[in-house]
Amino acid sequence: MALRDKMRQSSAQFLEPNEPIDEVFGAQTASQYLAGLTGIFVFLSLNKYRIFAVTPTRIVVLDAGKTSMTRARGIVTELPRSTRLGPPAGLWHVIPAGSEKLRVHRRFFKDIEAADAAQSQAAA
Repeated sequence: MALRDKMRQSSAQFLEPNEPIDEVFGAQTASQYLAGLTGIFVFLSLNKYRIFAVTPTRIVVLDAGKTSMTRARGIVTELPRSTRLGPPAGLWHVIPAGSEKLRVHRRFFKDIEAADAAQSQAAA
């Protein structure tokens, strides 16, 4: 099963019944530069993974634990659907979510762009 499929499947339990997921992508709380400056063990102890589940009515940020971004464990925060997530640039894109700055890797940029495009079409 693909990474996005696993995230989508594990996120569904934290949504309303029959609430569809438009886009799903992963993020992390710690900067990747922390691993280079302090070592991988410090990075692993401070980093937490998050899953963004974008629905037609809201954006749900889910906790995925310290070891993997495939299994949602609980809701961290919710953002209004009108929240713009991009435009992403560089290798890592930072999205403020509640009290956290979440870093999204380049491999998920197409998901951010699709979520923002769907929101723009819905608002029009």
